[in-house]
Amino acid sequence: MADISLPKAAISWSSGKDSSMALYKILKRGEVQPVTLLTTVNVDYDRVSMHGVREELLLKQAENCGLPLLKVEIPRDSSNQIYQTAMKEAIRKLKEMGVRYMIFGDIFLEDVRDYRISMMKGTGIEPIFPLWGENPAKLAHDIIEAGIRAKIVCLDPRKLNESFGGRDFDRELLKDLPELVDPCGENGEFHTFVYNAPFFKEPVKVRNGQSVFRDGFYFTDLVPG
Repeated sequence: MADISLPKAAISWSSGKDSSMALYKILKRGEVQPVTLLTTVNVDYDRVSMHGVREELLLKQAENCGLPLLKVEIPRDSSNQIYQTAMKEAIRKLKEMGVRYMIFGDIFLEDVRDYRISMMKGTGIEPIFPLWGENPAKLAHDIIEAGIRAKIVCLDPRKLNESFGGRDFDRELLKDLPELVDPCGENGEFHTFVYNAPFFKEPVKVRNGQSVFRDGFYFTDLVPG
């Protein structure tokens, strides 16, 4: 049950393991009340930006989290200006909801963190980084230990073999990752889709579909199971 006495927070939700772990930690702390998931969606493909996850699976995640979804809709060839305009509109809606905090799942990329901070500056919404500064190798195991279950849906073939597409993010995968690949994929080596988590009402049933090479990345399509 929602605690209306706590300040409201939105989760920057990528559909992947890091945003899931950030939400997991926030729920355990009990200092703010998550009230919505905020996700950037490519309207030309009806998929989560960068991750390539079908929007219907994103909606299943939101349903299982028990949180509404607020979409930041951008076209395929979006410029930074288009993105920022769409994000400003989303932030306006968040403020109307009374949101005071935005939760991000960043771990150690300072330029990304600085961009988030600058983006939220002057909006009245304060960014929070629950995973910031954690050791990625330990964090990867903590994610698995927490009961967060995910699959690799996008990978950079310059850093990771395409055979990793569709694999579960588990201890076997961590053992198989090349030495120079960050265990959490923080440098963009791979992205994931979470199909189960401790705060889900039930798992999102998926199966691996076709893998395609597009825009320099391999995407493994997850099909509703």
